Amino acid sequence: MNQDTVTFRRFDAATYLTDETMIADYLNAAAEENDPALMALALGDVAKSRNMSQLARDVSFRGSG
Repeated sequence: MNQDTVTFRRFDAATYLTDETMIADYLNAAAEENDPALMALALGDVAKSRNMSQLARDVSFRGSG
């Protein structure tokens, strides 16, 4: 008896976030859902895709006032 075996691997969105356009599209799609938890997950995926230390160098935080 011949049985086909199906294997699955865990989906990781960060793997597909390879350039600025993909990242922007991904974040825009997440923002359209108006779900803070989903946006937090999307930001985590972006951070993972960019490497956290690179992200820290790229982003500047400014205080208000």
